Amino acid sequence: MASDFQYSKIALVFAAMDRDGDGYLTEADFATLAARWTALRGAPPGTPEHARLHAVMTGWWDTLAATADTRHPGRVSPADVLRVVDHLAEMPDAVAATAEAMFEAVDENGDDRVSRAEYRRLIEAWNGRPTDTDATFDRLDLDGDGHLSRAEFTLLWAQFWAGDDPAAPGTWVFGPLDLRALA
Repeated sequence: MASDFQYSKIALVFAAMDRDGDGYLTEADFATLAARWTALRGAPPGTPEHARLHAVMTGWWDTLAATADTRHPGRVSPADVLRVVDHLAEMPDAVAATAEAMFEAVDENGDDRVSRAEYRRLIEAWNGRPTDTDATFDRLDLDGDGHLSRAEFTLLWAQFWAGDDPAAPGTWVFGPLDLRALA
């Protein structure tokens, strides 16, 4: 069962994605996120880049919708997301595969590393607003080389989604957090 800390992390990500604040995620929320991300990346509809980024976001919707409470078709609640999170520690290959898809989408120039600017665009797309990510990026850059490698990103992703350690660097993978608010 997800801890209070895990619930708090998920609640922050959930709130950023819930475009109308109704307490549920819908396919439209994921489409909005995909539209923000493709716009920030300058990937117009009809381009391969637009299709790829859109597929990453809508793939998340498909996964979550499949676990949703059938009493609320077409809507995913925080409890539905937590049901998935409860099993992620037992599914490291699935977490790594999701991290891989996300890494490929975030690595705009295909140089096999995520730059500070690429990371900022991801978080700004996620939040739907300009976000200062410099301090957060420094926390995530485990080897201090100025980029997130594929291995770093995968570890951070797993720490966020399957982890329960507030001190783990992956706690900040979705941007700046106020840990006092999570306590």
